[in-house]
Amino acid sequence: LQESPFTKLYSTKIILTINGSFPGPEIRVRRGHTVSVNVHNQANHAVSLDWEGVEDTIDGSKNTIQPGRNFTYNIDSNRDEIGTLRWQATRAWAAATAHGAFVILPVANEDYPFPAPTSDQTIILGEWFREELTEANQTIAPGSADAYTINGHPGETYGCSNGQGLYLIRVINAVANETMVFDIEKHRLTIVGQNGTYTNRSFTSSLNLAPGQVIDVLLCPNQNVGHYYITARSSSSRHITNGILRYTTTTTSF
Repeated sequence: LQESPFTKLYSTKIILTINGSFPGPEIRVRRGHTVSVNVHNQANHAVSLDWEGVEDTIDGSKNTIQPGRNFTYNIDSNRDEIGTLRWQATRAWAAATAHGAFVILPVANEDYPFPAPTSDQTIILGEWFREELTEANQTIAPGSADAYTINGHPGETYGCSNGQGLYLIRVINAVANETMVFDIEKHRLTIVGQNGTYTNRSFTSSLNLAPGQVIDVLLCPNQNVGHYYITARSSSSRHITNGILRYTTTTTSF
């Protein structure tokens, strides 16, 4: 845990990060395994982490990590959990930037209950605040966001922005108080999982994700070579952000 400078919307501010990244690092385990996450708090405020939908054997969410101290979370991925979950800081001001994906893969040689993807990509829908988010001035949840983000980037809608296979896309709504609508231009999505469990397959052109919700979808890259917008907006339509799905002649990349 550390405080790092990030420049977005034409201004630089200090935010709480993990390993210096926003969103934070993705953690991947196989079902049935235990992962130990040792968190060193190098920030100026006490913080704890919460592991949504998975078992923390010590209930570390109740253990506040003081500045200069560390704490090890022991996370069990039991036999019932599969797919995509998330982790985040417990305090609302910290969770706005300190969050990430917790991916539980099938055990070795275990088949997916849907066509096996050739690759997978995690997409986290987040929010950006111009105001400073610290324990000192944010005892409750932050106010309205100044922008929404896709994997930490506001996209060009805000005026600034720093061979066919099957792709598994893991979409996480880390926006605190907004249902987010997500779609990819000219593409249909096949829903195969939600909140750490497989679901019956269903088809849609857009996703509606409640705060904290996680949806796994399959994407078939069946369009012509070119660029296609990835769009995320709140259900209230206050802000909109986008990214690019880019087709090349040989591979598909995000």
